[in-house]
Amino acid sequence: MSESFLKCFRCGKEYTINRKKYRCDSCNGILEVRHKLGETWFDPGISGVWRYKKIIHPSVPDEFIISRGEGSTHHYTHRKVSEWTGVDNISMKHEGENPTGSFKDRGMTLAVSEALRLGVRATICASTGNTSASAASYSSIAGIDSYVLIPKKNVSRAKLAQAIAYGAKIISVSGDFDSAMSQLEAIIEKNHEYYLLNSLNPWRIEGQKTIAFEIIEKNPDVDFISLPAGNLGNTTAIGKGLMELKEMGVIDKVPRIVSVQAEGASPFYNLWSGKTENLVPVRANTIASAIRIGNPVNWEKALKSIRSTNGIVMAVSDSEIMEAKRVIDSAGIGCEPASAASVAGIRKLVDEGLIDRTDSVVSIITGHILKDIDSISAMDSDIELSSFLSSSGLEIPLSVAHRP
Repeated sequence: MSESFLKCFRCGKEYTINRKKYRCDSCNGILEVRHKLGETWFDPGISGVWRYKKIIHPSVPDEFIISRGEGSTHHYTHRKVSEWTGVDNISMKHEGENPTGSFKDRGMTLAVSEALRLGVRATICASTGNTSASAASYSSIAGIDSYVLIPKKNVSRAKLAQAIAYGAKIISVSGDFDSAMSQLEAIIEKNHEYYLLNSLNPWRIEGQKTIAFEIIEKNPDVDFISLPAGNLGNTTAIGKGLMELKEMGVIDKVPRIVSVQAEGASPFYNLWSGKTENLVPVRANTIASAIRIGNPVNWEKALKSIRSTNGIVMAVSDSEIMEAKRVIDSAGIGCEPASAASVAGIRKLVDEGLIDRTDSVVSIITGHILKDIDSISAMDSDIELSSFLSSSGLEIPLSVAHRP
């Protein structure tokens, strides 16, 4: 008998994990993975995502696990970031250190391992970049064909290049990410040969919740966990992980989730702040391409995560995002624009008096700095060579690219 099962988040109907369709037959709600939780939640002899196999996928045989050593990402602290945010004890957990450069690898190791267990022949996803890179890599390692639906515009060239290099079959579709996602669901509804790898797939959530597990192992007394919010998979996953740790008695105090959207793509914030009664999709427009999503598929689950952790949903402007990115980059840490939203949100909450300088904060950096090099070029400015170099007598007829 399986130690895990699928359950509709909306109506509660249960299914076995052998099911490939991740919407409920009765109400069309999204399914989630449930486990029979025990006292043991990690293997001390293993590092990374699969350290937590007992509470992410205890039923998958080891021979089906497709892993690239994802997880175990570092926490960084820096004086510049502390001073800029106004929080003394703020660290940044850098998910850009994962194999394909983003947090997506945590969920993809689970989802593609499950695809292999189910015997599927092809995976498919819609993506603005990071999902496609991760899906293509893990599918290729598994020996499974990978298909990616890409919006025609506003996709990072670096991210798309990864998907192409890893062997994905790229399908360009009209419209934005939300349009691509709608077309994707129509495809998998008609053709069950394709296995969905977007965060509608609940196994993705199981992998991504290991971010919360690693944070708690390092700092069980953390007060706030902030993260960028696009399709709301991470908000869902981290909330799910924290509440499972509480259920198992691992923690008593539950950190508050801070879910940060870009102002130009903030339907979840609009719902949370009372501007709308239900989630109303928007036409997303933000420099942060990884969270440029106007109709997040996981919003119902994410809402539960925010409520169960007494969390906060907020929105920051593109200028606030880019200002935070400059600080993170100049600290030698670096990130793609969407990642910086997690730090920008903390500064805003400090200014509003909702976070104190003495609070313990972990901000999740979701993607590597090289995921979006166009945004770096846009920030560059020329300065004169330093007086030290000038006084050396060397003739260096080049300007130096610099970001203050």
